[in-house]
Amino acid sequence: MSAVHQSQKITAGEQGRALWISTTAFTICFAVWTIFSIIGVRIKQELGLSEAQFGLLIGMPILTGSLIRIVLGIWTNRYGGRLVYTVTMLAAALSTFLLAYATTFPEMLLAGLGVGIAGGSFAVGVAYVSPFFPPEKQGTALGIFGAGNVGAAVTKFLAPFVLVAYGWQTVAQVWAAGLLLTAIVFWFTTDDDPKFRARREVSQPRKSFLAEFAPLRNVQVWRFSLYYFFAFGGFVALALWLPRYLVGVYGFNLETAGMIAAAYSIPGSIFRAYGGALSDRIGARKIMYAMFAVSAVATLILSVPEGGAFQITPVVFVAVTFVLGFVMSLGKAAVYKHIPAYYPEHVGAVGGVVGMMGGLGGFILPVAFGFLKDWTGLWSSCFMLLFVIVAVSMVWMNASIRQFKRRADEGAPVGAYGR
Repeated sequence: MSAVHQSQKITAGEQGRALWISTTAFTICFAVWTIFSIIGVRIKQELGLSEAQFGLLIGMPILTGSLIRIVLGIWTNRYGGRLVYTVTMLAAALSTFLLAYATTFPEMLLAGLGVGIAGGSFAVGVAYVSPFFPPEKQGTALGIFGAGNVGAAVTKFLAPFVLVAYGWQTVAQVWAAGLLLTAIVFWFTTDDDPKFRARREVSQPRKSFLAEFAPLRNVQVWRFSLYYFFAFGGFVALALWLPRYLVGVYGFNLETAGMIAAAYSIPGSIFRAYGGALSDRIGARKIMYAMFAVSAVATLILSVPEGGAFQITPVVFVAVTFVLGFVMSLGKAAVYKHIPAYYPEHVGAVGGVVGMMGGLGGFILPVAFGFLKDWTGLWSSCFMLLFVIVAVSMVWMNASIRQFKRRADEGAPVGAYGR
């Protein structure tokens, strides 16, 4: 049991309340973060945007929500997750409400910057939730919290009905109201996290802002970031790219392709909780090895060029992509199981930068997929890129573990930062 748990006597009720209210809040935040996936289509029609402008519009919240995670994570360490989480939701709610009054493309982009704050809530939630649980239960807890990714499906399923009936502006206003209500409920039903309470009780001075960034000098943090770039960023990228892929390669209509993409994203979010439980039970490292091994095989199969001697049928394609999405969901949880274990005093900073890189993957990879398609003429080139990322990640992970074991066998001191 950690020192925090020995000194803070955390009850099961506190743990449950912190976990489930935070997960609900993250679900609503994620629904707001992906609001442009629905209303962006109508905005494109009204403003006559080009494809490039449309891509920038829907990508702006993803980009800003990713970049802000490291700052929010550090602020959570310094000021407590309860305060930072609430302020994050309030700021995102205000921006989303003001989006309804934007009439020009620059105004839409500016509003998108504010909407993206909602995506930064992930780093806050990880740093807030993890201290409530001992190390042997943190994988499960963070896996459940991360399942709030299902908020994207909430927007995909509900927003179209509101949009058709009342217009996209009403969608923005309703989603903003939901986030505002969630912020109020969160503030009045949760407590400060144990680490923040412990520091406050002993009047422990805050670290300097630069000291918060100290772990980021360690290459291990960037190795974890690469894993999450693939596990989370690749998952988000495929969720966005699959409709276009299915229409372009197999001639599916857009409605069918969209439903397959939605069906891909929902279990991929829910099974993240299962990945956290497995990481606690058998170890996050084993989950990571399994994810990379299965992902390497899956992306290699899907890399087969269309129109060649061997054809990937629609049934095989959908089945393999669902397997890929499943192991990605397990891997997302396994990556975050490592962070409080190796960096217990820097969960905010390290979790923030890893989350940032994962979010950037969701922004960068779809752009790369389009570039590769234009350059090579092959739809399957996107899976070729994913295979390269998997291969590099797996080789790097294996080399790092072998180095760690060799140093341990030689009796060299290896701290948490060196593992």
